[in-house]
Amino acid sequence: MKPFNCAYVVSDPKNRACFCSVFIVAALVCGAYFISNAFITNEYKDRLSRWEVINMLRNSKSNTCKNQCRPPGSEALPQGIVVKTSNLQMQPLWRDSVKNVNPATSSNLLAIAVGIKQKEIVDQIVKKFPISDFVVMLFHYDGIVDEWKDFEWSDRAIHVSAVNQTKWWFAKRFLHPDIVSKYKYIFLWDEDLGVDNFDPKQYLSIVEGEGLEISQPALDPVKSEVHHPITARRKNSKFHRRMYKFKGHGRCDSQSTAPPCIGWVEMMAPVFSRAAWRCVWYMIQNDLIHAWGLDMQLGYCAQGDRMKNVGVVDAQYIVHFGLPTLGVTEENELNSTEVKITQREQLPKSESPAPSESHKIDNRPEVRRQSFIEMQTFRKRWENAAKDDECWVDPYQQMS
Repeated sequence: MKPFNCAYVVSDPKNRACFCSVFIVAALVCGAYFISNAFITNEYKDRLSRWEVINMLRNSKSNTCKNQCRPPGSEALPQGIVVKTSNLQMQPLWRDSVKNVNPATSSNLLAIAVGIKQKEIVDQIVKKFPISDFVVMLFHYDGIVDEWKDFEWSDRAIHVSAVNQTKWWFAKRFLHPDIVSKYKYIFLWDEDLGVDNFDPKQYLSIVEGEGLEISQPALDPVKSEVHHPITARRKNSKFHRRMYKFKGHGRCDSQSTAPPCIGWVEMMAPVFSRAAWRCVWYMIQNDLIHAWGLDMQLGYCAQGDRMKNVGVVDAQYIVHFGLPTLGVTEENELNSTEVKITQREQLPKSESPAPSESHKIDNRPEVRRQSFIEMQTFRKRWENAAKDDECWVDPYQQMS
């Protein structure tokens, strides 16, 4: 075999032209590579330089901004656009649709857990709270909402529905402190309350004047179901902070320093200041919906001494009817008594239908049993939390 002769290849005119074409293409490829590499390198350096400038700017601001408290998740936003809180105020869809919206931002909140059977009682409660000063929020534990629409105030109320849930379940999920921070006082009430002798404005005047962060109106001792003597109304008194009991179990005297002798309210009609509610909301447990045991610890949220900042207002009092609500259901019940009467009047006596007896299913014993279990669970959690938190100091440990 002949050896490859490079000179021969180059000397041949056709081969020379081919060789030159290959050389030119290779040169162009190499040139493009070096030029693009240089461009990419310069662009990378420019980007790197820009990021270094940004980091330098961030670092230069760190000393100035390190003390600014930003809500978690808002760090990527300019501070002026961040809205930390909200409220329950309705807003119009357009400028002329304000007739169903409160004319001005209300300064307080009334939240009630309601069922349709107490509809008339709730109507009397809501009418006592002026639209100019209160937002109304109804927690429908029976799932019935539309049947409230015949009240003129219904359209301006906030309606939340969840079947067989308690007031505290609703409050934990829908009254977050950042949502209700616009409201000076939060009334978290049951539905079975008589308000003939109650005026919200005068009540708040007393509460503010006496510095009560957590309070409740006193109960009419004759007409009410009273479970704890401290909640009973005292005649010729504006308010009281303590009770006296000199006989039997759980004595209370002027030296008593712990609930329920002093610094205590019951859970059917509590009223919280904005600051007190922020504390109480954190104490409500997600899974303990009956809130038994919570009342004994409310004083920790009194924004100071519970013996001074917690009280019962006598001058503005209510009636606690003590009606059974959660746990009681009825089956085979016609819509109303009037329907039964109308049917009997229209049919001959021989054809009248047999009376339809409503069959009540009473699960109240199970509800109370669950409430007691939750109370024990809450107490245990409190004990464990107090033991595990080395930084927490119980302000009432030496007093109890």
